[in-house]
Amino acid sequence: MVDNKHSIKPWQHQHQFSSINIDGERNTRYVLYLTVITMIVEIVAGTVYGSMALLADGWHMGTHAAAFMITLFAYHYARKHADNPDFSFGTGKVSVLGGFTSAIALGMVALIMLVESTARFFSPHQIQFNEAIVVAIIGLTVNLVSALLLKDHHGHSHSHGHSHSHHNHQEHAHEGQDHNLRAAYLHVLADALTSILAIAALLFGKWYGLTWLDPLMGIVGSIIITRWAWQLLGQTSPILLDQSIEEMYRNKMTALIESEEDHQVTDLHIWKISADHYAAAISIVSHQPKEVDYFKEKLGSFEQVRHLTIEINTCHDTKCHQSIR
Repeated sequence: MVDNKHSIKPWQHQHQFSSINIDGERNTRYVLYLTVITMIVEIVAGTVYGSMALLADGWHMGTHAAAFMITLFAYHYARKHADNPDFSFGTGKVSVLGGFTSAIALGMVALIMLVESTARFFSPHQIQFNEAIVVAIIGLTVNLVSALLLKDHHGHSHSHGHSHSHHNHQEHAHEGQDHNLRAAYLHVLADALTSILAIAALLFGKWYGLTWLDPLMGIVGSIIITRWAWQLLGQTSPILLDQSIEEMYRNKMTALIESEEDHQVTDLHIWKISADHYAAAISIVSHQPKEVDYFKEKLGSFEQVRHLTIEINTCHDTKCHQSIR
């Protein structure tokens, strides 16, 4: 066995790209407690007082409680496995996966609301308006408090340092998308919307006898919530599927490399490895190629790329021999 006494540390990469949102995680836990308590109260009250809007709000909050559990689990899992080498690029996509899963749950909530509300058009129930309105207002109050707890943190997170050989970044605070918490925030907004529609339907039903508004508001709410779920799926699915960065960014990087005489880019991939960080793999061919470190330094201005791998191919006459450095 060869005794390798050389230190390889200068050429090694850090692979921790997960974001830690301590405040968001703590506040999500508070929101979960509030949601579970309110859910129980609304389901019982909706059953007793005969309000479909109130029942929909209660069951809706129940599914959101499950979504908040997904959010908290994602935070815990990402933190626990932050330094696990089994994850090629760390656990940066765990929060994205949590947001994607919660978006599906949000869509299921909308579907259940749509089915139940449509059924109530053909089979209306007697509603005890005064009691139902009081409970709905309580639910809305809880939703608004929950939204305030999550609002200031659903778009901000604090990252670990990302020290690499090509940028030598220092540990820093980073603002970016926390799709996991954004999903929780949208669930809270959906709850608030359902509560507002329930209160409106109950008031008009009490004052003007328009009881058909109760199931109608459930249908309107389901449509709006479906739109939110679709938007969240649209934000998270490209990251999970390793969608490439925009073409303009790739073209700028290619142009910079090929500004060097007799250097061409033969392959270039740039994809997200977390909600906010990109990795790049680039292949370059030349008759007299420059060193890998030269290109890493040259590409240092492309700050969105946190993990850069460069492959150099040396071309001799008409035949090229691959040399990976």
